[in-house]
Amino acid sequence: MERNCFTEDHEMFRDAVRQFMINEIEPHGERWREQGIVDREAFEKAGEQGLLLMWADQKYGGAGVEDFRYEQILIEELAKHGDPGFFMTLHSRLVAPYLGALGTEEQKARWLPKCISGESILAIAMTEPGAGSDVAGMKTRAVDKGDHWVLNGSKTYISNGINADLVLVAARTVPESTHGLGLFVVERGMEGFERGRNLKKMGLAAQDTAELFFNDVKIPKENVLGDATRGFYYLMQFLAEERLLGAVGYVAACQVAFDLTMEFITDRKAFGQTIADFQNTRFKMADMRTEIDLAQVYLDRCVEEHNKGKLSAEMAARIKLYGSELEGRVMDTCVQLHGGAGYMDEYRISRMYTDARVSRIYAGSSEIMREIIARSIGLDPRKKQPKAVKSQDEAA
Repeated sequence: MERNCFTEDHEMFRDAVRQFMINEIEPHGERWREQGIVDREAFEKAGEQGLLLMWADQKYGGAGVEDFRYEQILIEELAKHGDPGFFMTLHSRLVAPYLGALGTEEQKARWLPKCISGESILAIAMTEPGAGSDVAGMKTRAVDKGDHWVLNGSKTYISNGINADLVLVAARTVPESTHGLGLFVVERGMEGFERGRNLKKMGLAAQDTAELFFNDVKIPKENVLGDATRGFYYLMQFLAEERLLGAVGYVAACQVAFDLTMEFITDRKAFGQTIADFQNTRFKMADMRTEIDLAQVYLDRCVEEHNKGKLSAEMAARIKLYGSELEGRVMDTCVQLHGGAGYMDEYRISRMYTDARVSRIYAGSSEIMREIIARSIGLDPRKKQPKAVKSQDEAA
């Protein structure tokens, strides 16, 4: 399907990004998956090309590009020619914007230049062993000691957790309030900050996902972002973009899987004809083509709204839900059409299948997305529902 949302400048950028991914990222994917972590040099090379924190002001070394379509292109080309374990988007567009939006001038001048160059890698730590989507269950605590804070607790499933030099940690600062959280920047080497295992996962083998421990970590007041009691509201503020970022990746992965499968079915033969000649195959491909195109249209519209500053939480939830669920369906169908080959890791579709499973969980599970959408259409159990209209028999 032809997309008319990109200009000539966007397409020139796409060509440059594609070459970067082919030359600097794609060749290392297998080794990164084996070692369970992306080389730090990958972030530095991306920084050299100006691909990190593209939104950041030029005075910090950024490009000052506010158009989200450039990030969209970056994610799409990473899906095609890179490795999904290279979480440069988490670094640039999920964590760094907290520094840009909430940081003081001193904090931005101190942290942003090295994040832009790739020397400092970012992570965000919210999830705990006993608290995922339920922020009220968060047990990590930060206590104000006058000239500093003391942080205690643990986090788990933290992406970029091993590589990270700066970790944005959410911690409870108001014990009696479920929303009383603060955001603290913990730096590599701080006393009491320890990393646990690089966790083994179903997919995304190249992505370092870690346990983090904080034992009486002394946090200078200069490392607090914004108001130390309003962290919950800050987290909510950035959720719409996080879900949009995810959706861009999900739909891009669908397209890659479709292309891989098209190549396979037109080449592989069975019973004297290609797999593509069977009606079942043609119908499955037709269904996927239709669904991917529909998802892409709505996704591009969401990007357009986001560039206007009008992307709502509900709109982001819809594309996150649909995109992640579609990715799961597409990967399953594509593996099936590959037959036994689809079960072999030497075929990329096998890895894509396991990589995709987490999409319906992180950045807000499908169940949470459905709850947000349901409330947006007036189905909120917290509010009194109108009484049902009686049937004619009951009225009689």
